[in-house]
Amino acid sequence: MAMGAADIVPGVSGGTIAFITGIYFRLLGAINAVPGALFKYLFRGDVRAFWQACDGTFLSALLVGILVSVVTLASGISFLLAEYPILIWSFFFGLILASVWHVGRQARHYRATLLIPLSVGIIAAWWITTLSVGQLNPSALTFFGAGVVAICAMILPGISGSFILVIVGMYAPVLAAIKSFDIAMLLLFMAGCVLGLLSVARLITWAFKAYHDPVLALLTGFMIGALNKVWPWKETLSWRTNSSGEQVPLSEVSISPGAFADLTGLDPQIASAAAMVFAGIVLVLLIEWFGGRYQKAE
Repeated sequence: MAMGAADIVPGVSGGTIAFITGIYFRLLGAINAVPGALFKYLFRGDVRAFWQACDGTFLSALLVGILVSVVTLASGISFLLAEYPILIWSFFFGLILASVWHVGRQARHYRATLLIPLSVGIIAAWWITTLSVGQLNPSALTFFGAGVVAICAMILPGISGSFILVIVGMYAPVLAAIKSFDIAMLLLFMAGCVLGLLSVARLITWAFKAYHDPVLALLTGFMIGALNKVWPWKETLSWRTNSSGEQVPLSEVSISPGAFADLTGLDPQIASAAAMVFAGIVLVLLIEWFGGRYQKAE
């Protein structure tokens, strides 16, 4: 459910939650096992062997939790982001800040050469957060393509699949489909997710086995760069009209709380924002603690 909640939020990655809780590599292993298990067991009628080979109980529990979270929290998170943007973005900032510390300390050997992938990750993620929001026609094909692209980002710690949807202009249509239970479009989106997931999981597993520390450094850089997206105080440079006829930000830049107050005349809520950052950090530490207990229990 925590992964589902994270995946709804632009800037926060469900993959980060999986990594912190200690289930990330089990998740990759289970996904990688699905194609082979299909041909070896399921197509031959051996459902029990298929279920065991792909860790079916684990995957199904995870999937149900994500779906329940997405369906139940989609409207709530949209409301909170609209009504309390500074406080909610501050909370997300704390989540990612603590995740940077957690993922970064998983490296086996710290050395100067890791600064290269770290820097690449920071620059790439920062650049992505500065891109203007796109506008795609929400057709059947774009829903399928959005699923492919989003799931590839969602499974990586540090890259937010929902933010990629924001960039390509498919975040609002997907969220609307969830809230209205548009089954046809959701099935297309999920089909794209399945294709993307089966394609990228094996590549990620290979990358971690072959280049563990550089990959971690790159992902840590992604998360540091993503902090620009969730910075609570923004100046809107340009606007666009969405499909509902509402004016929404097209291009934004991060500014200081003081500059935000001068520009908007609104209270920057610095004390409350700091408290929410702290709450986000504490939540990640609690998730990490529960993840550690889960690993010990196994």
